[in-house]
Amino acid sequence: MKKQIELTIPPEKLFDKYFFKKITCRKLEINEEDISSIQIKRRSIDARKKPLYKFLVDVYIGEIPLQEKSKYVYNPVDGEKKAIVVGFGPAGMFASLRLIELGIKPIVIERGKDVRNRRRDLRELQQNHVVNPNSNYCFGEGGAGTYSDGKLYTRAAKRGNVKKVLQLFAQHGAENDILIDAHPHIGSNKLPKIVSSIRNTIIKCGGEVHYNSKVTDFVFEGEKLTGVVVNNDLEVSAQAIIVAVGHSARDIYYLLHKKEIELKSKPFAIGVRIEHPQALINEIQYKSKFKSENLPPAIYNLSCNVEERGIYSFCMCPGGLIVPTATSPGEIVINGMSLARRNSPFANSGLVVEVTEIDWRNLIDDQLFASIELQKKVEQRAFQLANNTQSAPAQRATDFIEGKFSQTLPKTSYIPGLTSVRLDRELPDFIVRRLKKALNEFNKKMKGYKTEEAVLVAAETRTSSPIRIPRDTETFMHIDQKGLFPCGEGAGYAGGIVSAAIDGENCADAVSRYLN
Repeated sequence: MKKQIELTIPPEKLFDKYFFKKITCRKLEINEEDISSIQIKRRSIDARKKPLYKFLVDVYIGEIPLQEKSKYVYNPVDGEKKAIVVGFGPAGMFASLRLIELGIKPIVIERGKDVRNRRRDLRELQQNHVVNPNSNYCFGEGGAGTYSDGKLYTRAAKRGNVKKVLQLFAQHGAENDILIDAHPHIGSNKLPKIVSSIRNTIIKCGGEVHYNSKVTDFVFEGEKLTGVVVNNDLEVSAQAIIVAVGHSARDIYYLLHKKEIELKSKPFAIGVRIEHPQALINEIQYKSKFKSENLPPAIYNLSCNVEERGIYSFCMCPGGLIVPTATSPGEIVINGMSLARRNSPFANSGLVVEVTEIDWRNLIDDQLFASIELQKKVEQRAFQLANNTQSAPAQRATDFIEGKFSQTLPKTSYIPGLTSVRLDRELPDFIVRRLKKALNEFNKKMKGYKTEEAVLVAAETRTSSPIRIPRDTETFMHIDQKGLFPCGEGAGYAGGIVSAAIDGENCADAVSRYLN
């Protein structure tokens, strides 16, 4: 017999197996010897009153549980059917794995470097403020997810098999904790090995992965897309092409537009990244200055509406770092990341305002790309304010609200450093106005959130793509162009590692249907 129950465990008893079994027996009114197995299905933290662990467990009484499928097997592909995958972020990686499952050879075209060599360019960006436009925090093997955290929480459960995505990460080296945690997380220091392992699976099974390979043109035969040109030289052909380039590959949008492929602008968000001492966030969320060593650094999730726009926290990184994620010289873009242990003394989160067509209307004549021009304008202004360096413009949260210059700035995790700037004057007015009101609202929900210890750092602009590549809802193919499968965040159909991975799998399934 199997019974599924919920258990509440105080943090200090988290690793006490005897206590765990004792309360299970008490709840089911059975003896310990009756239990043949306890399997944890889900683990979360409830901190509404005082922090407690919540477990959902399957208890087996008098029977042995059946072994669930724990490993996916990938067999070699013969190459008779081929698909090009442009981009090797989460969408491209999981599209490639799924293509192999379906007997289709993936040919991955990645503009950046492999995950190991990519580190040198990140170091140049952090320490010397030099941006490599093809190898940075957004471009390269593993995409933006590799070096910017590895949070695997998603609301995209209805789109595909979330459990499979998590199992594949675990199969390629992630800790099994991601299979049970309500907010699973890998860590930027562990992701490179996992990404390398996925790549090795693809190559071992006959797939190809090409680095330093930038798509500079698309090849058509009538209404059918048949290949790509790489580095203005090499033509690569296949029967289908998955475009999974991520939200920052602006050149691909311009190239598709030049080829008269329909694109559409879409809402996105712009704002800042707010950084607090992690100890303060722990105190607010756990309602105590003293945190059990068995509790992780506290997280938060905030949202409100101001003047008919959504304002929300985004990509919250407990025990994390703010990192420079520019993809071109002359701009500042920032994001957050955490290592596996999340042991930085800082907590940071995006704090962004919804941006709609009314905000970019009339910015340039071509309204399709006006949203990108608004992004550029904010990013380039941030660079100018930082004296043409990556030392990001910043202001204390209290000074931002009160309209004052910050004479000093708090310590920060941001390695290139901060430059004190009146962000309340320099960011677009529609953003400043709403952010001020939102900070006061969030302080009501988290007393102490609005503090001079908190610093706002600009600019957080790449929350999602401002452009969508339209596709048919059933075939996943572009609405006009046969053989073109827009995929993931860059196409406007995902918003994180897991949702991008799911979209990659869905696009691979669609390619299989198309080829058959």
